[in-house]
Amino acid sequence: MILTEIIEGISKSVSVREAAEFLGKSQQFIRIGLQRGILPFGSAVKLSTKWTYYISPSRLYDYAGVKPSIDERLRSGQAQK
Repeated sequence: MILTEIIEGISKSVSVREAAEFLGKSQQFIRIGLQRGILPFGSAVKLSTKWTYYISPSRLYDYAGVKPSIDERLRSGQAQK
């Protein structure tokens, strides 16, 4: 996935790498923030010894102050009817 897909709202989730690049932060910043519940756009779950991450594109938009257009939200299924 590329950042234009995130911006266009096509993707259902965002990788840690993509979120870090989008926000101009390190991947470690994103991982630790999600693990500690500090970053409001996703979650981290520890399975055995490994962490897994989910990052919501729409919540990442909100955090970054990005407002996708209505057409972009329609394509991603996020527009309210």
